[in-house]
Amino acid sequence: MTPTTPGTRSKADLDLADTLGHELVRLVRLVNRAKSQVSKQGPDGIERAAYAILFCLIHVGPQRTSKLAEFLHSEISTISRQSSSLVQHGLVERLADPEDGRACLLAPTAEGLRVFEENRKQRNQWLAEVLGDWSDADRETLNSLFHRLNDDIEKTSPQFADPASASKAKGA
Repeated sequence: MTPTTPGTRSKADLDLADTLGHELVRLVRLVNRAKSQVSKQGPDGIERAAYAILFCLIHVGPQRTSKLAEFLHSEISTISRQSSSLVQHGLVERLADPEDGRACLLAPTAEGLRVFEENRKQRNQWLAEVLGDWSDADRETLNSLFHRLNDDIEKTSPQFADPASASKAKGA
């Protein structure tokens, strides 16, 4: 790629970005279809989107509803509704906030961790099956390039940064 000023790219760069964009949209669509068929469901009545809250709490630690809304780019009312469902099903618990006794933190329960790990194992099994015929070198290259792409997206657009990767960068 030739050096350019920020915001200007060659036609070849834009054409390649268009092709990559198409493949990324296709990937997201396929992964979403697979999640609905491969992932184990937790207790009945939990919206699939609520699992993003559980994921965030497991990777970032106990959080206030407002911070979860910020992390997940969602409305506080949505996070509140989904987290209430997670609490009712025993996957998340409310804890007193040590910094402000009037507020509470949400934290995963042992059952929440179990359900998360069960879904993670299912996902890993599915991915291993999908990539089963790939060489080790190809799988490592894919992993490395995905990591690089995610890092560059977060650097270019910090508002999209994944709270889990931010906590890993801080040593969590």
